[in-house]
This record gives sequence, C-alpha cells and structure tokens, in this order.
Amino acid sequence: MTERLCLVHYHEIGLKGKNRSTFENQLVTNLHRALRGRGVASISRISGHIAVEVEDRRATEELAADIRRVPGVARVSLAYKCGLDESEYCAAAVRALGEAGEFSTFKVHARRSSTNYERHSLEMNQIVGAALCEAFPQKKVDVHHPDVTVIVHVVQGNTFVYAASAPGVGGLPVGTAGKVVTLLSSGFDSPVATWMVGRRGAICVPVHFSGRPMTADTSEWLCQDVVEALAPSGIVGRLYVVPFGERQREISLAVPQGLRIIMYRRVMLQVSERIARLEGAKALVTGESLGQVASQTLENIAAVNEAVEMPVLRPLIGSDKQEIIARAHEIGTYDISCQTAPDCCTLFMPRRPETHARMKEVLEAWESFDHEAMVEDLVKNVEWRDFAQCPSYHAPRGGLREHHTELSPWRGGER
Repeated sequence: MTERLCLVHYHEIGLKGKNRSTFENQLVTNLHRALRGRGVASISRISGHIAVEVEDRRATEELAADIRRVPGVARVSLAYKCGLDESEYCAAAVRALGEAGEFSTFKVHARRSSTNYERHSLEMNQIVGAALCEAFPQKKVDVHHPDVTVIVHVVQGNTFVYAASAPGVGGLPVGTAGKVVTLLSSGFDSPVATWMVGRRGAICVPVHFSGRPMTADTSEWLCQDVVEALAPSGIVGRLYVVPFGERQREISLAVPQGLRIIMYRRVMLQVSERIARLEGAKALVTGESLGQVASQTLENIAAVNEAVEMPVLRPLIGSDKQEIIARAHEIGTYDISCQTAPDCCTLFMPRRPETHARMKEVLEAWESFDHEAMVEDLVKNVEWRDFAQCPSYHAPRGGLREHHTELSPWRGGER
C-alpha cells in the first residue's frame, strides 16, 4: 500500500564522521518537538535521510513547510513510500511527476541502497521511464538538463519515490553546538543574529535590557513575540529581562556624554556574561553590523569587548540593513520589529556620541561610577520566562532559579 510521507534531506550532517549519528539523533529529537500535535506517527532514520510518517498516511505541504524551518534540514521532499512491486512504484512515479508543477523535460534517477533487490538501477530507470513516457506523451526525456528529476530509491525493503523538493534552512540541529547568550531587542538586527547562531546548532538564551522603570514595558512583550516567532526553529529555551532604565540614568550623570553608549554596552555585556556563566554558555552574541551606527565602529567595538573575557560573536558584522531586513522577513520577525517601542536604546542618548573611542578615556569613564555594584544589582534583579520550544535547553541549577523565582512577572506563562 502506497503512503505519502515527508523525506528529510540533510547536507552538513552527512559530512560528519564517527559522531554523525549524534547529529542525526538530535535532528530527530528536534523534529519530534517541532511537529508535536501534527499527527505524526513516526520519525526514523533511513540511509542518509529521515522519514516523517503521519497517522493518516497522507503527509501535506503544510507539514513539509514546518519541517523546512527546523535547523539541520537541507531539503524536504513529499515522497511516496511503497513496496518493491514494479507497478506500484511506477504508479507512484506518475503521481509524483504529475505533482511537480509546470515542466517540459524530465528524467528518472533510480538507485538502490538495498542490494537484495533483483532489479539493477539501470533497469529501474528504463521501467519507470517507460511508464512516465506513456503517462506524459507530450513531455520529453532529457538526461542532462531536465526540468524535473523523478527519484526512485530502494532502501530497507521499501521504495521511496519523489520529484518535488523544497529547500530548508540548512545548518546544524539545535543542541549540537553548545549554549550562547544573545543580547535581544525588538529591533531587526538582534533577532536575526539570534536565529543565525541557532541555525548553526547553538541553544540561544536571549537577554533583553528594558528601559523600565523609565519607559513602558512594551519592548518586553515584543521580545516575547520575537521568541514565539522563532519557535518553529526551536532555538530558544528561556528569555531573561533586565530592568535597566534607572541604571542608565545613573551612568548618564556620571560619565562624559559622548561615552554614554559605550558605558551602557559595557554594563550590558558584563551582566550578560554573568548570566552566561550561570547558564553554562560559552559565548555572547550581539546584532552589531560594522559601521551601521555610531557605537559599531571598530574602536568602539574594541572598547566594549574589553569589559568581558567571554568571546563575543557578531554574525551580522558584514551584513547591510537590507540583507538583515530580508532575513527578518524569512524568519517571521519582520512585522514584530516594525513596531516601535521605547526601550533602553532610546534613553539618555547623547547628541554627539563618540565614534572613535580612546581606550584610556573609556577606562577613566568606567571607573567614574561603581560598575561592579551596578552589575551585581542588575543580576540579582533579573527576570525571566521559560519556553518549551527547545528540547535541548536545561535551566541552570541554583543561582537565579533558587533565589529569584518570585521576581518573574511571567510566572505561569501568562501576561
């Protein structure tokens, strides 16, 4: 009996050596999470692919679209799974080619991973090709540059037949590259930076610096919406919020006006580094793009980096705004980021920010206020919300959870 399923292809995972199965198993786990409640009957590894079968045996394009958003997935094909009977897989090939859209030429590519099947791949090409020529007499065979290729793959006692494939996001499965802490705002850049690092297999723990109590908490809700928009990729397990407005006011009164932004960002990185150490994260991530704003010159980036020991990753450093906005459209955060909301970035901004900070002046300004006590207090008063979308995320033991559960305004997951 023929059934329709989703056949998941991957690329980078297939290049791994002895630990390839670790990446495959993680991708299977992540797919189970992403497809929860979608009527999936089984997700299994088969000869360099992953087969997603559904309870009614009729996988849909909507299911395939959900799978394509999971990091580690290179392509998804809606395939027919049938037996080794020639008439059965020929009929499946006719159906697959008929669903491939507009085309003028085609070819058949048959292969066997199960060597006990008596038909050679060349014979299968001829058999299936003859059936397709009969079913589509107006179409031509082109073995070199076809519009559509019909794949007929015999493996583990079954035949998988498909023609149409659509690209996934690629990358590596979330949970295979460790944990990072990302500095998240509701703007365009940092959600894209978070997604890009998550696409490389990292578990992302965003930290949002709110202007509260000097501003409304609108940006905090928008950041939660950003995390929900990233849910299909399964990269975020927890969102931290740091009320930063009052501390910004203190900094603005203590340091030269041109250096305010650098001081803000140094404090943000130190707080994020403290959270990262509690989380067991190995790096910080920001959405900075070289030269995009005054604080993102090479001199200012160096002045901010000096405040922390942990590596700071900047996946957007060579991207322009149009590239970032295009990616925001792709990952589903664009409409959220279009909404304006006052946050810490709008508070106490200097008229003429320093664009080429000198390290000596930066360090003098840094010592003009009690930054150690400030960082300590901000960490003590951090708030958070957990999300169930990342199966690889594990909350830290002790630390914040042990002492500050009552500070979370989102306890129970309700606004």
